[in-house]
Amino acid sequence: MSQPLANTIRFMVIFLGLLASFSLFAHGVDEGTKQFLAANQGVSILPFIYIGAKHMVTGYDHLLFLVGVIFFLYRTKDVLLYVSLFTIGHSITLLYGVFYDIQVNPYLIDAIIGFSIVYKGFDNLGGFKRVFGFQPNTKVAVMIFGLFHGFGLATKIQEFNLPKEGLMTNIIAFNVGVEIGQFLALGVVLIMMSFWRRHQSYLKFSTAANTLLMSGGLMLVGFQLTGYFTN
Repeated sequence: MSQPLANTIRFMVIFLGLLASFSLFAHGVDEGTKQFLAANQGVSILPFIYIGAKHMVTGYDHLLFLVGVIFFLYRTKDVLLYVSLFTIGHSITLLYGVFYDIQVNPYLIDAIIGFSIVYKGFDNLGGFKRVFGFQPNTKVAVMIFGLFHGFGLATKIQEFNLPKEGLMTNIIAFNVGVEIGQFLALGVVLIMMSFWRRHQSYLKFSTAANTLLMSGGLMLVGFQLTGYFTN
């Protein structure tokens, strides 16, 4: 194996491993954002777009899931289709959860989000066919898990008890920011994966990469369930 190729493989493995590790802190909100949300009154479109984008870019649980979703998608239209299904799902529950004050335990919803990562890695490895003898509808699964990811976003926003004045506009702006952040982060991931796909090692090491995804998801599930039972 050539040195450049070995370096590429090593970089991708480290990259996925870091995503797995950072997934434990995927829904953290920095102090500056906390202070702004607590003090904000009225419509603040640009700040909420920024907060939504930053939350998605640093939301490693969402990104891990999307990496799993697009891992074996080679055509642009397929990437757009699956990402759109995910976007529709999390937009529905984000808006619905905040507007109608649907309360979901943050530890449990984040554990489900972690499970979605495990699910997609297992699916990519052909686990359902080998273990259970059937293949679930991938499009439906992505949409359903998108709904849970949206509730995760809504749960974090609800913690700040935002004032009703301008709430609809602010949450829509936040959702727009989430989509912008998702687009930027996904663009970087696709560039990296496109580079890796030029080498035969992509398929050769696909098992290791998706095993890393499952490991990251399991770490997140364990972390969140521990928080649930200890709090």
